[in-house]
Amino acid sequence: MTRLLRVGLLAVAALLVAGAATLASSPADAGRASREAFRAEMRGLWNDHVVWTRMYVVSAATLPTELPDISATAERLFANQTDIGNAVAAFYGDAAGAALTDLLDEHIALAAEAIGAAKAGDQAALDDALARWYVNADDIARFLSEANPRHWHFDHLSAHMRHHLDLTLAEAVARLQGDYARDIAAYDEVRTQILELSDTLANGIIAQFPGRFGR
Repeated sequence: MTRLLRVGLLAVAALLVAGAATLASSPADAGRASREAFRAEMRGLWNDHVVWTRMYVVSAATLPTELPDISATAERLFANQTDIGNAVAAFYGDAAGAALTDLLDEHIALAAEAIGAAKAGDQAALDDALARWYVNADDIARFLSEANPRHWHFDHLSAHMRHHLDLTLAEAVARLQGDYARDIAAYDEVRTQILELSDTLANGIIAQFPGRFGR
């Protein structure tokens, strides 16, 4: 996993370098971010979201007790939510960035609560955590849609978020059941899906703030 993550980060770095070169070559774009560099930055943040969620699922779903790295993994996962909020704050303001971070923190906390309930065999607690998890997904979609209603339609973002939860849940359930092939397949799917969501968000920001971007 570490080697694959390193390769992914190097690929993002290469895109950033290429974007910087494009920006430098066009005087009219001086001082503005490359669109491709911005898309790559957003992909990196959301890729980290599923990577560190994956690391947390592996740590938390291990039976009979979680792995000893779970606290450090959770800390890194929550840091990613702050990073995403900060990226949004650059366009919508600090209050909006903080609000999105809070919603994403809740998204992570509820996932952890659901895993804990599943491990304990507490079906009622699991059902309750999952219900609140899906409500939170709609809250995230609604928050984003209200920030950019022309380019981020609520129904579209809600479907994206719920699909993200469905795939993450399938990943966690497979891990808990020891079905590692299905677990890995679900992770591959959720990573593909989150990059699609990332592109939707990046393209919406670019369309809403065209003056902030070069070619």
